[in-house]
Amino acid sequence: MKVTSVDCHILVVRERESSPLETALDNVVVEIHTDENITGIGEVESNPWVVQAFIHSSGAHTMDHSLGKLLIGKDPQQPQAIWNYLYEKSLLAGRRGAGINAIGALDMAIWDAFGKYEKQPIWKLLGGTQHSAITPYASLLPLGYTLRSYQGSMIEKIRWARFAGFKAVKIEVMIKGPHAHPGLQESDDAIVETVAMARAELGPDIQLMVDVGYCWNDWKEALRVIQRIEKYDIYFVECPLPPDNFEDLGRLSRACDMRIAAGELLTTRLEFEALVRNVDVLQPDVGRVGGITETMRVVELAAAHGKLVVPHCWKSGIGIAATAQIAAFAPNCPYFEYAPAEVSDSPIRRELVTEVSKLKNGQFPLPGLPGLGVRLNPDAMQKFSISSANPYVESR
Repeated sequence: MKVTSVDCHILVVRERESSPLETALDNVVVEIHTDENITGIGEVESNPWVVQAFIHSSGAHTMDHSLGKLLIGKDPQQPQAIWNYLYEKSLLAGRRGAGINAIGALDMAIWDAFGKYEKQPIWKLLGGTQHSAITPYASLLPLGYTLRSYQGSMIEKIRWARFAGFKAVKIEVMIKGPHAHPGLQESDDAIVETVAMARAELGPDIQLMVDVGYCWNDWKEALRVIQRIEKYDIYFVECPLPPDNFEDLGRLSRACDMRIAAGELLTTRLEFEALVRNVDVLQPDVGRVGGITETMRVVELAAAHGKLVVPHCWKSGIGIAATAQIAAFAPNCPYFEYAPAEVSDSPIRRELVTEVSKLKNGQFPLPGLPGLGVRLNPDAMQKFSISSANPYVESR
């Protein structure tokens, strides 16, 4: 099997009625076509136009060719070798950041084509599983431009997740710091209050995770607040400090009893090597870290250090399907992030792919279809596809 062509589609929700924190309002979807009439698909949570440039634009230097051009003629049955080749040949502009994000989307598509060719789900190609099912946590992003409306939206979505049967829920408490919801810049007391409201609505039997979105710079301030919410039985606190502040993450993790989770923005296992000793839970985003190939290297790194992996995921059903394959394989992955389409504010999340898994007793069955196990909805692709021009730039 050989790659014959690579397509890169930019999707945009033209009417932006959703939350400014909703990153699924745009997307980049790649398709890998082969001489066996098999197409693999992938995506990544990154700037679509920058990723598209890495895939389609070549420079003059031998380490600066387009990733799409480099893929032509490669065999998708050798994803690890392809990953190493793409990394080596894109060193000038790649190595980290969006260059790795682009490789991640392509790697996801390569594994999808490989699985379809072998007529196997990807987790079987990775080596099988010890799991009988996989457990998602409902990742809930509230809306609201005041604290009360934000909290009210959170309660509504928690109530939906509880009645839907989820065993675990994560709330996005994005109300303080540089990445707070627009209009909100609240106190540490408000964070504690919001967590208390979430636990009261969930009851005692559902796991609760909390994402505070890098809201603190001082690890001692973070520690004081985390100690105040420990009584609400939190499974982990995600991203309490800036993503590259590994040393302070370590100080925080060692000082508190609660698990500290981080890593959603990191690229390659090389960055995770700097993080792994400093947190309890590693959160690679399957596309952003470099694809399924690189995520598996992070899984192995975490296992070697006795750490958990709970992958980050926030785009469409493509990324969710890839994350589910990791959750199915990795023995140190108790949960994976799942943004329910039913309460998503992004029509791309709701419409882009077909989804077949149904929640039963808080779990999904192991993925059973070949490759990623999802298909693109052609109507949604047509509806959201745009030219390469960036409408956010044009609108200024």
